[in-house]
Amino acid sequence: LDALAGAKWFSTLDLASGYWQVEVAEEDREKTAFSTPLGLFQFRVMPFGLCNAPATFQRLMEKALRGLTWKTCLVYLDDVIVFGKTEEEHLERLEGVLSRLQSVGLKIKPEKCQLMRQSVHYLGHVVTQHGIGTDPEKTAAVQKWPTPRCV
Repeated sequence: LDALAGAKWFSTLDLASGYWQVEVAEEDREKTAFSTPLGLFQFRVMPFGLCNAPATFQRLMEKALRGLTWKTCLVYLDDVIVFGKTEEEHLERLEGVLSRLQSVGLKIKPEKCQLMRQSVHYLGHVVTQHGIGTDPEKTAAVQKWPTPRCV
């Protein structure tokens, strides 16, 4: 997250059912087969739970956003953060990332995106121009624990 230093504007993008946007090669589909009382089925798209699914998806995202990562955006699986020092720079970068995702056929889930903000939640952190902090929602349960009465 050090790449975000100096940025004042942020957007987060979340892909819609990310794994399901990745087609399984025809010759590999039989490896995803499963049996039910209704018959034998196999996936046409990458299912959740395959041991190499996260690495495969990360590689796909890095390939899709090649040349933009670390300078324009950061990506972790289906979570992307776009950053910029000015509104204009940020908007230009956001358009570039969205255009790239569209060109490779990846779709985002608009209701899970945060656009053109000075503070965003990303990977369990709150990101602002002043730095990165732990998301208070993630620590609320621990902070509410009662103080121990005996040790």
